[in-house]
Amino acid sequence: MSEDDLRGIEIPDDLSGLTAAPTPTVAVVVTQVAVAPALAAACSLAGVDVDAVPSSVGALAVLRDPAAGVPAAGAVSRLLRQVPVVLLERRGGKVTASQWVGGEHEKDLPAGLVLSGAPEVLEELLLGDLPAGEVEGVVSSVGMSRWKAMKLLAAHRR
Repeated sequence: MSEDDLRGIEIPDDLSGLTAAPTPTVAVVVTQVAVAPALAAACSLAGVDVDAVPSSVGALAVLRDPAAGVPAAGAVSRLLRQVPVVLLERRGGKVTASQWVGGEHEKDLPAGLVLSGAPEVLEELLLGDLPAGEVEGVVSSVGMSRWKAMKLLAAHRR
């Protein structure tokens, strides 16, 4: 390249934006909690804003703020103690998966394997084809009182 070819090319001082992952546009915590109301109640007590969606593999916590996936997965897994949960995040065209136990990130998982046997509703939620609020049986943790959350949890422990 000649000096003339290089004129007009600007090199930014900070190159960190070139490698930074984009902010997630969808984040879902997959749990083994059997019913959406119990998961919504647990998330409410943990201060996590979700729409809890029923599925054949357990209730799914669709985060209202997808950027809060990591702290939300930690909070939900802390409440569920030794039961693993999986955080799925979609960033652009890529889905990532990670397993959480007792509030700690255990390991990253191959997203393709996690989704290979996933229910259709999970795929539709991740792709953005189906808003969580339109799923039959959805329960929101937003605005749920502590008293109502405790009552829901007690009712579903039986």
